[in-house]
Amino acid sequence: MAAYQVMQRLGPGDLTLADIAGEAGVTAGALVQRFGSKRDLLLKLSERFSTGTGEMFASLRQAHRSPLATLRAYADCMAGMATTPAALMRNLSYLQIDLTDEDFRKHLEKSARATREELQNLVRDAIAAKELVPATNARQLARTIEAIIGGSMLSWAHYQEGTATKYIRDDLNAVLKPYLR
Repeated sequence: MAAYQVMQRLGPGDLTLADIAGEAGVTAGALVQRFGSKRDLLLKLSERFSTGTGEMFASLRQAHRSPLATLRAYADCMAGMATTPAALMRNLSYLQIDLTDEDFRKHLEKSARATREELQNLVRDAIAAKELVPATNARQLARTIEAIIGGSMLSWAHYQEGTATKYIRDDLNAVLKPYLR
């Protein structure tokens, strides 16, 4: 978790084991003994997060009264990666590693597939809760929601109109509008 905290402040090129060790209250040597290298530590973190998607969505479900409220809370969580354009760029730098290094990519794909499945479940639950019309294609709408959140995050960085949270939420609501009951 110390690595995750430091990653919120530093991009991959600036991140060092010494930074992580300082956050964790241990020595850099202890991290080398435990993980071997910065890459191996980041890979272990990537693996850990790739298995936590279900837990994250379960936590969001517990905190919100309806499937659509949970879906909007997920969008807000994603907007947290773009608190500033610089924060978004830092997160995109880590994404670049996830996309180009096969060892990281397998964890990214696992997390992405689990996220899409959770989004589909939320859409299905929203249909069952009569928040969305019965004819809604849960699979397609989940893909669209996934695309709109990522795309809106980038668009917000271009235009910087208001907060990323509001920008993404407005786009998500526009996509959901035709499906609402």
